Amino acid sequence: MNEIFLHDNEQQWTDLGDGVMRKILVFNADLMLMKVRFEQGAIGAIHQHPHTQISYVSAGKFKYHIDGIDRILSKGDSCIIFPNLLHGCECLEEGELIDSFTPHREDFV
Repeated sequence: MNEIFLHDNEQQWTDLGDGVMRKILVFNADLMLMKVRFEQGAIGAIHQHPHTQISYVSAGKFKYHIDGIDRILSKGDSCIIFPNLLHGCECLEEGELIDSFTPHREDFV
């Protein structure tokens, strides 16, 4: 991506199925920002990746599982997921996450 500004209304959502949608926002080789929308009951399956991830709950309520620890996160809460830790979430109330990754997720673009 060569742009330094991004307008949300110009970006498309990708339907990931099972009540989850993703919208990639601004990124470069070092950092990526995206939105992820969840319907109530939708699951972010347990997985791991070599990126550091920070998630901010912009709406809703989620049960996060990170490296064997479970926590409920609501609007305004956040978490950091260090590289290669097993993690996932369950959407308890319809919501949206703002996720950042470093380096960017090549597999998403």
